[in-house]
Amino acid sequence: MTQRYDGPVIDPHHHLWDLGLQRHPWLQKARASGEEMVFGSLAPILRDYGIDDYRADAARQDVIATVHVEAGWSVAYPLEESRWLEGLDRSSGVARRYIARVPLDGPDAQRLLEAEAENSNVVGIRDILSWHPDAAKSFASRPDRMGDPAWRAGLAHATRLGLVFDLMLYPWQMAEALELVQAFPETLFVLNHGGSPADRTKDGMALWQGGLWALGGAPNVRVKISDLVAYDHAWTLESLRPVIEHCLDCFGPARAMFASDFPVAGLHASFDEVYQTFRTVAAELSLDEQRALFFATANDTYRLGLADPAEIGRGRHV
Repeated sequence: MTQRYDGPVIDPHHHLWDLGLQRHPWLQKARASGEEMVFGSLAPILRDYGIDDYRADAARQDVIATVHVEAGWSVAYPLEESRWLEGLDRSSGVARRYIARVPLDGPDAQRLLEAEAENSNVVGIRDILSWHPDAAKSFASRPDRMGDPAWRAGLAHATRLGLVFDLMLYPWQMAEALELVQAFPETLFVLNHGGSPADRTKDGMALWQGGLWALGGAPNVRVKISDLVAYDHAWTLESLRPVIEHCLDCFGPARAMFASDFPVAGLHASFDEVYQTFRTVAAELSLDEQRALFFATANDTYRLGLADPAEIGRGRHV
């Protein structure tokens, strides 16, 4: 008989933004036009979302540290997002580490990667690859970037600098991604959002299941189980359970981590609902396996340098 994990939590995927800076084109566009994305209407998150907002959402889940993932900051202002984060009061543990944005096929990619890597808080890069023929569901500007020699040169340089690559794509891109991760065995890839099972049809889910299983066979890939409600708006515990369990079957707890993707996940669920779902599904595992999912995998992947939960005092929460 196992018990539910109640130790400290690392949230390895969330975003912060100040819309007054006018640095997030996707949010500015949604505010101006009301256009929907794959998530549906963005209206509830078209507001500033800072550290205090995150802390309020996460207050009941014992989150002691987080990883801030680039939030679609305009590429016209390179390096600014990391510098903006540096200016925030991060003493609570929120945004302890960053995943920065650098277009790997950009003409200045190597210089920008080197500049980001000089900051010890920057532990990885995300250059979103999720492309969909429906523009409302697409995050990337064009398909097939993973095979572009210029893009791969940027990825190779990021790897030389010791940076993790956060991999965000759709299931129909997983075969191409498998070739990529096999071609870059020295790169540590972290698959975002459980591989984004956006097509909920029987064939769509079968494609996701097969692609995820193949990627799980690559030892240099880990997975973030995050924002599954983005693709399942009428979610229930029982609709999310098989998705979470398949992620665990493919990667195992030592290469998987739970994450919030707040405030985006907040379009369809509260922070507590997200983490209570994780806790309920994971409760069937051993405490060591649960500790990996809520703490240890993220701590190792993103070099947070935190002590084991058993050694951490309970007085420091975000």
